[in-house]
Amino acid sequence: MKSYEQNRRDWLRLCGAYLSIAPFASLLSCNSGSQSSPNPGGTPFQGTDAQLLDDLQRGTFQFFWNETNPATGQIKDRAFLNGNDTRTMSSIAATGFGLTALCIGDSRGYAKTSDIVTRVRNTLQFVSQMPNVNGFYYHFVDMNTGQRWAQCEVSSIDTSLLLCGVLTAKQYFQDATIQSLATQIYAQVNWPWMMNGGPTFSMGWTPESGFLSARWDHYCELMMIYLLGIGSTTNPVPASSWNAWTRPTITYQGLTYISAGDPLFPVHYSHAWFDFRAKKDAYANYFDNAVTATKAHKLFCLSLTAQFSDYSDNLWGISASDYAKGYTAWGGPPAVGPIDGSIVPCTTGGSLPFLYTDCIRVLRTIRGAYGTKAWGLYSYVDAFNPLTGWYDADVLGIDLGIAMLMAENYRTGLVWNTFMKNPETQVAMQMVGFQPA
Repeated sequence: MKSYEQNRRDWLRLCGAYLSIAPFASLLSCNSGSQSSPNPGGTPFQGTDAQLLDDLQRGTFQFFWNETNPATGQIKDRAFLNGNDTRTMSSIAATGFGLTALCIGDSRGYAKTSDIVTRVRNTLQFVSQMPNVNGFYYHFVDMNTGQRWAQCEVSSIDTSLLLCGVLTAKQYFQDATIQSLATQIYAQVNWPWMMNGGPTFSMGWTPESGFLSARWDHYCELMMIYLLGIGSTTNPVPASSWNAWTRPTITYQGLTYISAGDPLFPVHYSHAWFDFRAKKDAYANYFDNAVTATKAHKLFCLSLTAQFSDYSDNLWGISASDYAKGYTAWGGPPAVGPIDGSIVPCTTGGSLPFLYTDCIRVLRTIRGAYGTKAWGLYSYVDAFNPLTGWYDADVLGIDLGIAMLMAENYRTGLVWNTFMKNPETQVAMQMVGFQPA
């Protein structure tokens, strides 16, 4: 079965997204030739951890604030690291991360509360009227019109990422309009429809071909889809669907954990909103599992140092991201994709609550040693390769978003504490058998 990011990559091609980022392709060519020096040998960031995390979150907030149509609230899938980007393809997943980022930004005073509330209202009002099928939204839309982008799919996971942001905003802002719209958006989702008569969710649907054959049937980022569907008070799926997906295990260097061999980001996404700390179901303590998966990924990267001399205790982390030839799903263990020595900052950014000391060391190294090549207006660039001198021209909303949310969860638990106030999430976790670990 294809992973989410393999499907994302395929749909990016199908939807013509690479055509929409033709200027990006030319910049990649220029960067590859003009920045051919390896590791510049600089020192790590010299400020405090708190300063670094605040800079990361403030920069990411600026992406979600600037790379948006204020009237629609729809956020770009990607933009240039330092802004001045004219692309108009929005990702509904980025919009979900963005709604959560607005909550964090308000709590930290990154913009006026009145302006943030207006932005959230506009976003939810527009989403409530956007084209959808049984409450599920198209993966990519035009940020100005909300119309489907080319031939992309109605997406179960991207709708779920959007809903996580919607429900976070519902609990964070004590605003009747926001709460009413958020309730309406969640209530309209027809979860059983996306199962298409099977025991597990389909990955999506298109008007041209119907349901995608790929299903959410093994452990990855899917936990949010099932919990949101089970917790629905209008169109729920049975709690037994939680038992329908498999939980394969792998063992790497003495560490055994649940994984289907996907890149590391599937470990992050559901954990960004659902608080799995000190809880277990009949199968696992998923938070502890994420800690183990992060440790294994670090060990995997360090095992590659003979091939890629940049990987070290201070510099590791690869997950689905851009690379010099486009966009790919890569990581390990086991080795997945065209691994070439690149570094993907959101890998360690998204792992901060799981392995803080190891991850912050990497983020400090990237910020300090690679300077303005790997850090800019919107914080960390999506990916770079110290061995070839390639630095991405772009940032991606979902990658910036996971780092921002997990940084906040490590610092204050705000996203966990806010999202988990939704009674539907609490009921769903009870229904599938979560109990104190």
